[in-house]
Amino acid sequence: MRSRFDEQLAVLNKGLIEMGALCEEAIALSSRVLMNYSLVPVHPDSEEALNFMRDMETLKSRVLATDFEIDNKEREIESLCLRLLLQQQPVAGDLRTVSAALKMITDMERIGDQASDIAELSDFVKGSNIRHRTHLHKMAKETAKMVTDSIDSFVRRDLELTKAVIDYDDVVDGLFTEVKNELIELIKNDSGNGELYLDILMIAKYYERIGDHATNIAEWVRFSITGIRKE
Repeated sequence: MRSRFDEQLAVLNKGLIEMGALCEEAIALSSRVLMNYSLVPVHPDSEEALNFMRDMETLKSRVLATDFEIDNKEREIESLCLRLLLQQQPVAGDLRTVSAALKMITDMERIGDQASDIAELSDFVKGSNIRHRTHLHKMAKETAKMVTDSIDSFVRRDLELTKAVIDYDDVVDGLFTEVKNELIELIKNDSGNGELYLDILMIAKYYERIGDHATNIAEWVRFSITGIRKE
């Protein structure tokens, strides 16, 4: 009986790792779309520009397809967790692991959604050169690091890494404040593009939320190991 349960736990761990990898891919792809769109070629009717836009549309399609895979993986893992709870009736550490997995996949699913939202909003920042006008590029990079580290903390069962992820949320929150202040200044000096800057602010907010989800994942990993979610 225990051997069968251990096999199912191994399947659960593998599924969570795969779902985490999909989240990392979705963020990486959506960030590429965002930053490349902001540097769209000057001559929109040139062959170079047309090829560029086709490449960007392909990337966007990959983000949406990855989000779809994340949704499917969430349903698959949720079904497995429910079977484990109903059939095996785990206790103590095993129960924490299954319960934490159910919580983690909710956060991962939201990360996939927000990566898709960023890719969709990228249409509205074409040619804005936001990479050089705000700290949004750095925010995207640091948020991706948080997600990667939160998944790694689960794979390695690393309490120190969970703490590092949780603490790092302050860095991402600080970058969000920087981007917000930069956009306030841009709106003051260029009110005609106010709508563009609000779209960029919304993208920054999505990155900030992804950081929050990475923090949640790290907290659930800590709970699965120690039984304590927040200190």
